[in-house]
Amino acid sequence: MACPMCEKETVATYRPFCSKRCADLDLAKWFNGTYAVASNDPDDEVPPQADDTKPH
Repeated sequence: MACPMCEKETVATYRPFCSKRCADLDLAKWFNGTYAVASNDPDDEVPPQADDTKPH
């Protein structure tokens, strides 16, 4: 099995990653919103933001 972040061989301690660094990089992607899980729940819907590029 290869590390999903860098493709190196995994280490049992950090599986499925090869190191703490790669595990932390993956976690950071979840925290900053790079990864997201789709939801059909209307309560999860984010209202649209005003578009500041359009003339008023």
